[in-house]
Amino acid sequence: MSKLGRLLIVEDTPSLARTYQAHLRDEFEQIEIADTGAKAIAAVETQAPDCILLDLKLPDANGLELLDRWTGAALNAPIIVITANGSMSVAVDAMRRGAVDFVVKPTTKDRLRVTAKNALENFQLKKVVANYEAEIERSDFCGIIGKSLVMQGVFKSIEAAAPSKASVFVTGETGTGKELIARAVHDLSPRRKAKFVAINCGAIPRDLIESEIFGHVKGAFTGATSDRAGAAELAEGGTLFLDELGEMPIELQPKLLRFLQLGEYQRVGESKVRKSNIRIVGATNRDALEAVRQGKLREDLYYRLHVIPVALPPLRDRGADILLLAESFLAKYAHEEGKSFSGFDRDAEEWMIAHTWPGNVRELENLIRQVVVLNEGGAISRGHLPTQTSVTSVSVSSPQAAAENASGVSVDLPEPDYGVEPLWMTEKKAIERAIALCRGNVVAAAKQLQINPSTIYRKKASWN
Repeated sequence: MSKLGRLLIVEDTPSLARTYQAHLRDEFEQIEIADTGAKAIAAVETQAPDCILLDLKLPDANGLELLDRWTGAALNAPIIVITANGSMSVAVDAMRRGAVDFVVKPTTKDRLRVTAKNALENFQLKKVVANYEAEIERSDFCGIIGKSLVMQGVFKSIEAAAPSKASVFVTGETGTGKELIARAVHDLSPRRKAKFVAINCGAIPRDLIESEIFGHVKGAFTGATSDRAGAAELAEGGTLFLDELGEMPIELQPKLLRFLQLGEYQRVGESKVRKSNIRIVGATNRDALEAVRQGKLREDLYYRLHVIPVALPPLRDRGADILLLAESFLAKYAHEEGKSFSGFDRDAEEWMIAHTWPGNVRELENLIRQVVVLNEGGAISRGHLPTQTSVTSVSVSSPQAAAENASGVSVDLPEPDYGVEPLWMTEKKAIERAIALCRGNVVAAAKQLQINPSTIYRKKASWN
């Protein structure tokens, strides 16, 4: 087993220092002992250790002051404090100041080894997570606001997909921003200098959608008074975004499939075959596979479009992004209206985190705009927001009676659900709420919850 690195033992009692050294000799490559605060400071400045075992009572220094000095200087090493039995309040204070763990005198060899090993491993894990978050964290990606890990995954998918020629298929609830994703794919692609054209298949009458996509010639149908180019022609060399594909008439889908496969199309009422070089980004707010099963979406068309899938999460699953988006919309509309707002108070933030946002980002944007228009400025409080959150009402009538009424036969049903959720779920909600209120800052959330940040990382790993 590989050893852990360099350990600095800060202990003024020689016999204890030698005991600790003997206990940890097999765990660390190098162990240095400092019996005073001055020697400890010099040792750290000469060569930063990988771990520190710190006695809080030294002849020339206060161990807590040394702890503050090193944590304030962002020393890249975990610090374990040594405290006498009966001084637990001091140990707790040390943990709040940045110590990762503590041992109580006298201690055993096994206790000391396990504590040191866990402290160093957890500290290294925290660094890896922090580095990873620093690498991926960005709050504005092609105009899309989001710092949550789920949105960072979406951004990575867009970056990977954009340079290719493959079709992209975006799914997500209404109001999640599917067109923004399509625009980001276009803006990051080699086609960015050409046009981005968007068609909402659900907003166009069935008898006009073919003309909207492929164009028509004069006289092709009543009202066609002149030749007209369709979206496919307007987007030449660029990107065509087809939103709400599940609403496209089934009889038009074979023509779209041919267009995708061969890059050929015909205007309505014209025999001439035209060539096209565009990229298709499709989107739907429905379950696409269910639409295939119901015969509303051709299976071959689905698989032709579903080359690179991008699934957009609902706003309620994006945690701290809710507050980031709210602040962005507040700044935008306050500027438009020429008003000055100082943000949201804590009660307002808590309401926004708790709200289920059935209309997703669009609902949030409309709400913030409404608040800005109807108020003069200052801090937005809970009183400025709606009086109810979105909840699903449930009947409290007896399920047994309902079953009997429906069938006329008495049916044995499982025990009723009394609304008690598992403890881990309650804990998960509390931690996620704290992280959201702290704008995604895990360390700040841990301080609010009075736990160690490593506990949050460990909990999140167990949930996954």
